[in-house]
Amino acid sequence: MKRVTIYDVAKEARVSLATVSRVINGLEIVREDTRLRVNEAIEKLGYKPNAIAQGLALQKTTTIALVVPEASFSYTGQIINGLLDVAKIYKYNIVLHTVSEGIVEIGEIIDTIIKSRVDGVVIYNDKLIYDELKALTQYQFPIVLIGNKMSTNNICSVYVDLEKAVYELVTKYIEMGKSDIAIVQDRKNKYMVEQLIKGATLAFERKGMIFEQFIEIPQEYRSSYQYLKEYFKTRRHDLVIAYRDSQALAVSNAAFENNIKVPDELEIVCIIDSKYNSMVRPQLSSFTIPSYDLGAVSMRVMTKMLKQDEFDDREIELSYLFTPRQTTK
Repeated sequence: MKRVTIYDVAKEARVSLATVSRVINGLEIVREDTRLRVNEAIEKLGYKPNAIAQGLALQKTTTIALVVPEASFSYTGQIINGLLDVAKIYKYNIVLHTVSEGIVEIGEIIDTIIKSRVDGVVIYNDKLIYDELKALTQYQFPIVLIGNKMSTNNICSVYVDLEKAVYELVTKYIEMGKSDIAIVQDRKNKYMVEQLIKGATLAFERKGMIFEQFIEIPQEYRSSYQYLKEYFKTRRHDLVIAYRDSQALAVSNAAFENNIKVPDELEIVCIIDSKYNSMVRPQLSSFTIPSYDLGAVSMRVMTKMLKQDEFDDREIELSYLFTPRQTTK
């Protein structure tokens, strides 16, 4: 069956292609009788306007690019689902781009995205450090960052304040008399771990103490687990904080290898929750992040940026919930 085109509609309605385009895009410069004739032709022929063609007439493509890491946590899928659901409501198309790590590759991807004529870019990449985030300001283009707090004239962000989460957690433990607290290095998430350290440092400072317990994994060790097995032969802590599930599991397994009882002798908190945290034994206590909402709110913010709607807050903070399991008392 032959595909109906805008040329067929113009011929049926006895008008120019430009007139059909104006009717499709809702422009008010078309006479009412002409508009009715075009709409009747569209209905009769069963013509379905191409979203990209519509966008070109308005200098917009109704397409948003989403940039996500190639390998990330299980909740990335929920972020994408939230974004897609809102995009569908506002009739935007989503094009997915993946990135390994670092701003060099992201910069190249964004340059490619801009050339492909999208209306805006949503970026979720928890591996970016501050300098890499700052480099994004060179793009005079609507950008929404998921997970990173930052805003400029063309950048908005939707995030969960992990620094505050760790501050509240560490303060609670200090007030319970448990001040031997450590944070494990995560080479793949340098920026995020910096936020955890800031939160712990502030909690200690406000109690008149200094936070010094950062477990750095030497380069010669291929995995955190291999190093932590050696580390726990001579070291003990009240609480160890890890950013992601694999790091927290490495702590738990290394403690087991050294006959350290969790949570009686050592408590463990994984900042980012995942489906694996409740599957392993002992189950990992963690923070539940509203991943679906991160995606949904980010897309809503993007629609407001594109419509140039006024909104007060360009940095939108979402709430978190601590979920205690078997690695905390």
